[in-house]
Amino acid sequence: MNKQNTIGSVGIIGAGAIGQAMAKQLARAGIPVILSNSRGPDSLAAVVDQLGPNARAGTVRQAAEADIVFLSVTWAAVRPALEGIDLRGKILIDATNPVLLPGFRLAELGGRNSSQVLSGLVPGARVVKAFNTLLASVLAADPQQNGGRRVVFISGDDAPAKTIVAALADRLGFASIDLGSLEVGGALQQFPGGPLPAVNLVKLA
Repeated sequence: MNKQNTIGSVGIIGAGAIGQAMAKQLARAGIPVILSNSRGPDSLAAVVDQLGPNARAGTVRQAAEADIVFLSVTWAAVRPALEGIDLRGKILIDATNPVLLPGFRLAELGGRNSSQVLSGLVPGARVVKAFNTLLASVLAADPQQNGGRRVVFISGDDAPAKTIVAALADRLGFASIDLGSLEVGGALQQFPGGPLPAVNLVKLA
């Protein structure tokens, strides 16, 4: 099956710096993207105008109806953002980090990592941790760098879902490295606590 046909549309829940950076990459690659936030579509009119014809603003529920859902809200907003949304069978890209402000404190996770906690909030969703380790300015920049491609890390317990997210990364121009399960890879990717956040690697051809 063609990679392009496996991806379809992407709905982004959370229109902060990371959400907008991802929307920019998706729109640039010709992938339909629905950008949403807690304030409603009207608040995003100027943003989607800049992103071009492949992007539109929608409600959180409309974003959750896309083929792939990308979550990029603050940790305090995770539960409210997901409330009342059924993501069973959906690929949910977890780009969140369990940071509490002020002070960049690690949230209480009960001995698990944040992606494991998130998985418990979305029963039946196919959670893949990805795109959370790069700074927003880096994520928004051209992934083709110095003769190679910028690396994104991927973790998850659903192998086919990880394959699709890797295909998405590839179509956007990134290289991907599979770190294994949410338990192992999710801990490596987590900020604060893991060793990989803000690590900017380029994979040479």
